[in-house]
Parts: sequence; structure tokens; C-alpha cells
Amino acid sequence: MEVTYRDQEVADSAASVAERLVAEGVPARLAGGDPTLWGEDAAPVAAARLGWLALPRASRGLLPELAALARRARADGLTNVVLAGLGGSSPAAEVICASADAPLTVLDTTDPGQVRRALAEGLDSTILVVAGTSGASVETEALLRVYERAFLDAGIDPATRVTVVADPGSPLERPAAESGYHLIPAAPGVGGRYSALSAFGLVPSALAGADAGRLLDEAAEVLPLLSKDTGNPGLDLGAALGGAALAGRDKLLMDDRLSAATGLPDWIEQLVAGSTGKRGRGILPVVGGEPRGTGDELLVAFDADDGDVRVDGPLGAQFLVWQYATAVAGLVLGVDPFDEPNIAESTAATGRLLTLPALPVGEPVLVDGPVEVYGHTRAKDLPGVLTELLRSVPDGGYVAVTAYLDRLAAFDAPVAEGADFEQMTDAWMAADAATLRPLLALRTDRPVTFGWGPRFARSTGQYHRGGPQNGVFLQVTGAVADDVAVPGRPYTLGTLQLAQALGDLDALEHRGRPAVRVHLTDRAAGVAHLLAAAQEA
Repeated sequence: MEVTYRDQEVADSAASVAERLVAEGVPARLAGGDPTLWGEDAAPVAAARLGWLALPRASRGLLPELAALARRARADGLTNVVLAGLGGSSPAAEVICASADAPLTVLDTTDPGQVRRALAEGLDSTILVVAGTSGASVETEALLRVYERAFLDAGIDPATRVTVVADPGSPLERPAAESGYHLIPAAPGVGGRYSALSAFGLVPSALAGADAGRLLDEAAEVLPLLSKDTGNPGLDLGAALGGAALAGRDKLLMDDRLSAATGLPDWIEQLVAGSTGKRGRGILPVVGGEPRGTGDELLVAFDADDGDVRVDGPLGAQFLVWQYATAVAGLVLGVDPFDEPNIAESTAATGRLLTLPALPVGEPVLVDGPVEVYGHTRAKDLPGVLTELLRSVPDGGYVAVTAYLDRLAAFDAPVAEGADFEQMTDAWMAADAATLRPLLALRTDRPVTFGWGPRFARSTGQYHRGGPQNGVFLQVTGAVADDVAVPGRPYTLGTLQLAQALGDLDALEHRGRPAVRVHLTDRAAGVAHLLAAAQEA
């Protein structure tokens, strides 16, 4: 594992920061799990969240159970692995499986269409992993209830198909035991964002066919370096991230085009943003962003001679080093990297909204074709709304697009017969709400991020609410044509999804941030109309 500085300014800043950290004994103290590093107030939370440092060795005890679980699943013909989990419990498994070309369906959503899509993949061959790093969240519970009903309706005993991964003492433990589900306790003292090498990352990955032992070997190989004052990749990376952010380079762009790890920036995004975005400070990861030459950018490249910092190493080592580096960056910025003081705000707002007879969606201020606009705007059409939003970004600020939609819906777009892969990709991009990010990025020199809701809410959502208050927000919601009931609850997935969006918007508006919600009355037509408007903005 190696971290190389390719920018002299970054190198000088990192050297200065590292020298101070070494003088304070930080490398050895962090590697030894000293919770007092981040101050007395942070020590209680840190003491309960530093267990990730032991995972490269401690998680090896899981390997025999994981191998047996995978063998039983294959013997029973259970080849369709579905992971239901939000926050830090799912991004690592998604990266692991994508990098290993192991099929895994991730349900980190409450979108009815995306859930129906997963249910249609074949219950006869499905094994469901339910993961909850902080207990039974409303989303995870809803997904479990939906799958339980689907299994029962298909004549399948859910106890033969559900595996639950939960923290010891979690609210998920008791119902899992009562239902006879296979329960795998996660290692104690590991927060969700730092759980990649715990049962949360390894159980679904091993079931899908990824080599969990290899990941742990890769992490274990780099582990001894993390207590050293020199030749310590975690210290080198953390000093670069923290030093650059202190110097105003707090927008983290990542270039992974040559990396063997597929989707690693998405995992880094939730780790870094959720860990550092507090007390009005933080580092904002920009996944897929192109350098614009502004003074607040730091470009990290993976396995490539590019960028300001180059990071080389296998996936297991990347997980551990980035976690260590993020903890160091939090120390440099003066924030506790392990708490999440603002996560509960939108969750609480969602809970309140679900108790109402009807969701308070309000009246649109503008209707442009299949798109309704909610919020404050003086614009007369949708291109004008987007232009107005881009112009409202302050110096040093950013644009965040959040979409509460089916993130796989673009693959339903019609493709011409005989189309090659490039033509198919063009068709999919033209139907994908995520294409908003590059289209808007062409029209501003400020960074533009994109997140699927509610996936982002427990990671980058912390940054949006607790970090520097210089973001402007475009939220996208959509009409539900075919909803999914949540058994035993008075709401549907569609209602839950919209309540989550409104709760998130409420948290932003209470901070006085510019925020506009666009609602697609027809999802496919609405996405096309929105992308066309972005090209005109």
C-alpha cells in the first residue's frame, strides 16, 4: 500500500501536518485505539467506535462460518443474494462484490419500483441478508416485512432464507431470534461507516462468492504500518486530506478509471463526508467530478499517474487505510470522526410525517410538462429554475442533487435493435437521473454531487446538515405508479419514500439553504424533461 504526493503544495502541507502528529504520538496512539485523541468530549463515542482497527485479525474468526453459510446456500440453489441495509451497512459489500464480479442485489432504497425489481429476480433462489449497523431502522424493517410477506406468499419459510447481521444488543437481535433467522452478531465497537471488514461487509460478499479471506489478508498486511511514524500510508493520506482541507482544498475529487476496485469512490464518499462534515467543517467528496482548476480541489487518483495524490493498493488495504486516514483528517480538522450528530434530524422528521393522515406536499409553484416545482423560485420555466439554483451557489460552495427514485430504472430505456455497447450506454444515460450531475457540472465551476435517496441520508447527509453551510440543493421525487404495501404498517413504500424526501428537505430548509424539489408526475418522461432542461440552463 503506497501513498504518493504529486503536488508540491500538498506535499509541503502534508509534511507539516504529519510532523506535528508524530510529535504528539498520534500514529501509535491511533493504532493502539486511544479514544482521547479527539478530546475529552469525543472520548466516550470514540472508545465505542475504534473496534475497526482490530478487524483484519478479529474477523478471521468469521471465515469458517461464512464458508459453511455459502456452501449451504449453494447446495440449496440460493444464488440470488439480496442485501437490505442502509447507511454504512451496504456500500462496502457493493464495492467488494462489484470488484470481484460477484452478483449482489443491494436494496438501500425504499423505492417501490426498485424493490419490485428485486422481488422479481426469483424468490425460489433468493437469500436475504438484513443488515443494520444501528438497529432496526424504519427502512430496513420495511424491507424485511416486504420480503417476509413475499416468501410466505410463495410458500417459503422465511427462516430458511433470511440471515440477519446486527450489532450485539441491537433491536434487530430479538426479532431475528424469535423468527428463527440465522443471526450473525457483528463485532462490537465498530460504527457503520467503518464496518467494511466486519460481518456487515463480509457476510453478503461471501454469500455472493467474493473472497473474504483475501480482503482480510490484504488489510492485515498493511496493519503493522499504521503504528509507524514513517512509511505509514494511513498517516500520509490523512495528513494530505486534513492539511489540504485546512488550506481551503476541501473538495475531494477521485479518479478511479484505472483502479481494479470498482466503485471505491462511492464507499469513500460516505466514509469521508459522514465522518468529517460537522461543526461547520468537513471534506466534500465529489464522485465522478472533473477537475475545474478551482483553488478548493484535491484530486486523488488510484493506480494512475494523475492527480495531486496517488493511492495504490489492494481493496482490503484500501478499506483500512482510508478509515485510518479519515480518522486522522478528523483530528486535523478538529471534529469527532465517529459521531453523527445530525443524522437523526431527517429520520425524526420522517417519523413525524408518517403519523399524519396525509403528507404535506404543498402546492407546486411551477408546472413545466411532467415536472412540478416546489420551493422558492422566480423562474418561469424549468431551465430557469436550474439556472437560478446554479447562480445561488456561494463562493466555495457546491450543488447537491438528491434523487428519491429507482436507481436502476434507466436500464428499462428502449435500445435500438443491434445497438452496440456504446449506443446502449448512451440510451441508458439519457434516461438516468444521475446524468443531471455532469450536465449541471458543465454549467458551473462549483462541484456538483449526486446521491440516491435515502441511501445518501446516513452518510453524505451528515455533511449536508453538519458541514459548511454553503450547499444548494436540488431534490428529485417521482410519482409512484405501482406501490408496495408494508405489511403490519399503515404506510406503503411510496409513502415512506416521499416522507423521507420531505424530512430531508425540511432539515435543509431549517438551515436556510437554497433548496428546490422537482416532482416527476411521470417518471420516465420527467427524467427526460429534466435532463433537457439542464442542457438549456
